[in-house]
Amino acid sequence: MSAPLIRLLAVATAARAPGFAFDESSGWAAAIERLGGDAGFDAVLVDGDVAPASSAEIAAVAERAALVVVVVEPDAEHAVGWLRSGADDVIGRDELAGPVGWRRIRFAVERRRRRELRSSDHSTDPGTGLPHRRQLVEHLSQLLALREREPAPMALLGFRIEGLRPRGEGAESTDFETLRRKIAVRLRAGVRASDVVAAVGDETFAVLLGSILTGADADRVAAKLVAALVAPFTVATVDRSVAVAFGIAQYPQDGREAERLLRRALALAAAAPATSAAGPATVRGSDGGERAAANDEH
Repeated sequence: MSAPLIRLLAVATAARAPGFAFDESSGWAAAIERLGGDAGFDAVLVDGDVAPASSAEIAAVAERAALVVVVVEPDAEHAVGWLRSGADDVIGRDELAGPVGWRRIRFAVERRRRRELRSSDHSTDPGTGLPHRRQLVEHLSQLLALREREPAPMALLGFRIEGLRPRGEGAESTDFETLRRKIAVRLRAGVRASDVVAAVGDETFAVLLGSILTGADADRVAAKLVAALVAPFTVATVDRSVAVAFGIAQYPQDGREAERLLRRALALAAAAPATSAAGPATVRGSDGGERAAANDEH
């Protein structure tokens, strides 16, 4: 029996691997937008020599598909740098066209799928105790079915957190999980008991506002949560700060399916500039407009 066809999205590279279905993207931002749609890509192929990316862009892609980096002459330092940033594999350009490249791409896709299955085996995200992505989608799907019978607006907020990863060789990996837990506590404290906070990735969270009056309500809640998250955290007696970017997907105008709404919120968060304690929050509404937001109560 032949293996299922794997769909690859090539980012700023002319490199090709035989045996796969290919599509192209002009850059990281365009790739994130494509991955946030319904295309169903299994892996992203990127030229590591000519397609520089921020850590946020790499994380946004790696959370949606296996990330395979192609370089002319891979060396250990270059490969380790990409792998630490979230890549699943680093392949030499000469290897890509042959059977070795074919197998390594398939292995990268399979490893990612296995990680997702292991994660879904837990009833909650192990690090934070929050619902994970699958639980959020199931809950949102049930709520959407109810909304079809009793229409009412609601919103899904996606948050991308920068600054979670420890820096330097001496940094403790335990700090990463401690900081994630503290972020989860602040998100949970900033919304109503009826709202759902979920950990949908290592550096991404989502908040489901099951009942709102207008789109401005979602903007106000997002701004309040950003203000809470950019305040310093104390981890092992050291103050740690993060930067936050977010996106908002609203029902029904942005979609009527759970996965579509979640992908839109996370894609907007991945593309948005991050806000730190030094900068004002910028709200991105479903109409694509931007405006400064006050820290209003919800």
